[in-house]
Amino acid sequence: MRVSFFATCLVDQFFPEVGEAAIRLLRRLGCTVDYPSGQTCCGQPAFNAGHPNEARQMAASLIAACEGSEYVVSPSGSCVGMIRVHYPALFAADPERKAKAEALAAKTYELSEFLVKVLKVDLAALGARFEGTVAYHTSCHMTRELGVKAEPLQLLDQIAGLERRDLERAELCCGFGGTFSVKLPEVAVAMADDKLADLEATGAQYLVGADCACLMHLQGRMRRKRMEIEVLHLAQLLEQATRHLRGVRA
Repeated sequence: MRVSFFATCLVDQFFPEVGEAAIRLLRRLGCTVDYPSGQTCCGQPAFNAGHPNEARQMAASLIAACEGSEYVVSPSGSCVGMIRVHYPALFAADPERKAKAEALAAKTYELSEFLVKVLKVDLAALGARFEGTVAYHTSCHMTRELGVKAEPLQLLDQIAGLERRDLERAELCCGFGGTFSVKLPEVAVAMADDKLADLEATGAQYLVGADCACLMHLQGRMRRKRMEIEVLHLAQLLEQATRHLRGVRA
């Protein structure tokens, strides 16, 4: 199975280790992974800031870069939500480009969604193991735009040695919200602190999420509060849990 990896801006600029882990994981599970060189930002920051023309230009570049891809996979529910939900609307007045946007939307998946729905991975059967207590942060874009909620939990629950502890009020936003945290920083910080209070109550050793934006926001507050809880993207945890597998191609 051929997969084109869409890294996203945050992974490319701040969390390259997440992209590396995701690609190693996909290869380990039998995928042939390529990296379309023409990819840039998905356009979400411009779109959210009220600049549809600039967002449309970025979207057109990504559509062109991935036109020959069989599947496109990204470790970001937020960016996948932009592609799947908003790209077709951006090109509503251009039937040809809208059709291409819809084609990209149809073959683009968030990482955990791809592992469960397309690869149908059974980590328990593969002998995946990770020792530790884990609290999973549910990202807003994952659940509200993509409807991806059960898939990350399903993957975590297949891993031997891992104890998952549920966050109280798990559905609440962490406060990042892209430009929201820039425009209303005091509110964003208060929301993060509420989330971290719930995290501390679980006693978990690890905070895991599937969107680097949320993890960046929460990790920043954790450092300022000197919280000794390790933060991992889901891709990193899954890659660590499967390092023992034979026939590793990564």
